[in-house]
Amino acid sequence: MSAPDCTLCELPTEGVDVVDGDGNEFCCSGCRDVYAALGDVDVDAEAVRERRQAGEGEAGGGPRDEVPADHEATFLEVDGMHCATCEAFIEAVATRTEGVSAASASYVTDTVRIDHDPDAASTDDLAEAVSGLGYSAYPRDDAFARRQADNMATARVAAGVMVGMAVMLQYVVIIYPTYFAFPFYDERTLEYLNQAMSSTSGTYFFIVIAVLTTVVLFFTGKPILRGAYVSAKTRSPNMDLLVAIAAVSAYAYSTLAVIFVESPSIYYDVTVAIVVIVTVGNRYEDSVKRRATDLLSDLTAVQVDSARRLVGGEDESETEEVAIDALSPDDRLLVRAGERVPVDGEVVAGDAAVDESVVTGESMPVRKTRGDDVVGGSVVADGSLTVAVGPDASSSLDRVAELVWDLQSGNHGVQKLADRLATVFVPVVLAVAVVAAAANLALGNGVTEAMLVGLTVLIVSCPCALGLATPLAVAAGIRDALERSIVIFDDTVFERVRDAETVVFDKTGTLTTGEMEVLRADVDDDLLRLAAALEERSAHPVGRAIAAARASADGGPRDTDASPAPSAVADGGTTETASPAGEPDAAAEDDARETPVVEAFESHARGVSGVVDGVRVVVGHPALFDERGWTVSDAIREAVAEARDVGRVPVAVGRDGAAEGVVVVGDELREGWEETVTALADAGVDVVVLTGDDERAATVFSEHDAVASVFAGVPPEGKAETIERLKASGLTVMVGDGTNDAPALAAADLGIALGGGTAMAADAADAAIVDDDLGSVATVFELARAAGRRVKGNIGWAFCYNAVAIPLAATGLLNPLFAAVAMGASSLLVVTNSSRALLSDD
Repeated sequence: MSAPDCTLCELPTEGVDVVDGDGNEFCCSGCRDVYAALGDVDVDAEAVRERRQAGEGEAGGGPRDEVPADHEATFLEVDGMHCATCEAFIEAVATRTEGVSAASASYVTDTVRIDHDPDAASTDDLAEAVSGLGYSAYPRDDAFARRQADNMATARVAAGVMVGMAVMLQYVVIIYPTYFAFPFYDERTLEYLNQAMSSTSGTYFFIVIAVLTTVVLFFTGKPILRGAYVSAKTRSPNMDLLVAIAAVSAYAYSTLAVIFVESPSIYYDVTVAIVVIVTVGNRYEDSVKRRATDLLSDLTAVQVDSARRLVGGEDESETEEVAIDALSPDDRLLVRAGERVPVDGEVVAGDAAVDESVVTGESMPVRKTRGDDVVGGSVVADGSLTVAVGPDASSSLDRVAELVWDLQSGNHGVQKLADRLATVFVPVVLAVAVVAAAANLALGNGVTEAMLVGLTVLIVSCPCALGLATPLAVAAGIRDALERSIVIFDDTVFERVRDAETVVFDKTGTLTTGEMEVLRADVDDDLLRLAAALEERSAHPVGRAIAAARASADGGPRDTDASPAPSAVADGGTTETASPAGEPDAAAEDDARETPVVEAFESHARGVSGVVDGVRVVVGHPALFDERGWTVSDAIREAVAEARDVGRVPVAVGRDGAAEGVVVVGDELREGWEETVTALADAGVDVVVLTGDDERAATVFSEHDAVASVFAGVPPEGKAETIERLKASGLTVMVGDGTNDAPALAAADLGIALGGGTAMAADAADAAIVDDDLGSVATVFELARAAGRRVKGNIGWAFCYNAVAIPLAATGLLNPLFAAVAMGASSLLVVTNSSRALLSDD
């Protein structure tokens, strides 16, 4: 397949004549404008594309330009990844599989992309190869496998807590009293316990505790042990390694003591406490994140799995339901009103308004007739179409989804602060433990005593506090964000966001409400009522907005369910998909005798016409009046042109042969948008508006002092490329709401989706604002900075504690029991600190 030709986004330029002064060709004027403004930015566009494809080439993930043409990409979800070392390990395992040419993983999105020969390795083969050592891989749309993985994680926590409680109960009731003279045990009882612990029955008792601890360590703690193994194998020490060393050391010492020492001191409680505390903390973080993501629907909500194919010989009078994968080029599909076009193709029969905003970003549907191309994922707003499947039998929506997943799997996660510190801390702790043990041996102490000193150093090094420092602070941030109707999908938001250089806003549905309504009606009330009655027969959102104006004029409730979509009936388009009209409200029924009667109705590409109460009425573009020989004054034409120049949708309204006025419909600016962009600009952040709409629709933003740049008419691929160029100048945030924004949201350093947007946008974003409050964008940054301070505070405490406790342990002034108590107290302090509201500190 030949490479696309657009200089910016590489989309085909065939049939498009958009060229700049240097002879560069573009797929649209939007890409040309972006290239003109950002073309001199120091960024290698080709290198960016290669990086997206190659996943930086880490850990054996070979460059995608070396992937054979017959290889296909498979995206798997992998449970168990939680750091950059996991990414490297998964990539290495995947690339060793027969038939695999490249792999790229991201723990941020739990995704791995694998390029492979489909004949040599199926999806099941790849999932089986990647699964193991506690990792579980499955297709991203496999809800059953996701539930199984979630159930297993819950079982690990439940087993750890219940079995751990059984172990700790024995310590509290029997073992601890032998170490300390508990006041509620009399001397005789304590003597009996000591004798029992020294007898054969005591050995059996220790064996039972050892078995229970084994369950906790190797079942509940399996993810921790796996993380430690991967850490050691990739030579990248992380907190899992430190936690595992402390837990396993206490377990090994206690087991050896049970076997070889009479009346041993066992520290299985240390192993249980370490494993359970860290596991519960990590699970708490995961549960908060899962609760957050449950607030939004799945990506599959906007994708199509099957199609209605026409069959029955030459007349093709019957239909059959078939899977998308079963379609072949030139198959004929029937798509009815309200349904999505399954794949890209060409209209061979029918006439309908098609909403392509989900893919193209254009906010107004377009009338499609025989010979017109339609894109997969777009929605038929009215009527029906017969579509011939295109040569690739693929959907533009699916290609957008794959672009999002590709960007996600290619964005390697940012290693957590605690893990970065662990690369230094782990070797230091191990060295101190070894030196302390060796020093005790050199001083003539016994092997057991020397081992105890070394073990005490490992235990007192506070792996729990360090291990919990990040996840609990992140969970607190996610919790506080949820309380403010903000969903955080990616826990690295709290580490990555420091100072944004650029914030890019999508226009429609982000800076505007995305709801069409009548902004101005320069016609008399009687004509408006006639026009509204006519427009009630139309599925066009502009028509629905005009129809809603009648309810308002009649004193009834205003219909606010008009589908969002400003642009240009004046340009010959129709509008975006609209739900069927609802039941008439009570006020309308009471005034039924005053409601105009529609005697005839006809829909046109540029408006509607008909007869209402015996009066012939036309509503639409002035060209529709010209076609019918109706009179349109110069004043009305000027009013239409003026409304178009500021991004509104003007329609002329007339009766009995002449246009009498103009109704202006538009997408209302979102409340507080000026305050939001002004606050960002005052903070030194460059505000950029990026939209797929016509430049006239963005005039109000280009004229605002707080907006640094406006790029209009930009397709989804062009948006992602624009973000890449802006990122070259500093940290870039993308704020959007539509599916067409998803590639840009995924490409940005930080993506924020407004809750009114599509599920795909949320899938690509790092955060989503559920209640559509644009002002919450600033809150995202405040929470991120506060969470970062909390993490640093937790880790700072843990290191201060270690600075005191480790020297005491190394000099033999602490024994393992007191070390465990000190470790628990330190962890409790971290938990308490993390439970506080983040923004209350400000």
